[in-house]
Amino acid sequence: MKRVGLYLVLAVCAAGVGYGAPQSTTFKGSIMDSACASAGKHNPSMGSAKACTEACVKSGSKYVLYDDATKTVYQLDDQKKPAAFAGDNVQVTGTYDKATKTIHVADIKAAS
Repeated sequence: MKRVGLYLVLAVCAAGVGYGAPQSTTFKGSIMDSACASAGKHNPSMGSAKACTEACVKSGSKYVLYDDATKTVYQLDDQKKPAAFAGDNVQVTGTYDKATKTIHVADIKAAS
């Protein structure tokens, strides 16, 4: 009888752990630098969106995801994956931390 109770407790705990885990979500927008994203646009004097983003990141800005539809800037915890998509429209998959407005990046791919 004690074993049945123990198995029941373990089953409930296991179900609770899976239920509480953050769910992966896909976000759409463009990879920009944090300086330009706060203004919602690239600096036209810097040339293309890619050139502007790369130059600003070189100067200390961070890669972010900018959703033009909602005018929302999402911080990205991974600063290596976005480099290949600077200035491009993308889909970022990951978990979102509302407190820090940060996406914990699992994957980035070009928007279709």
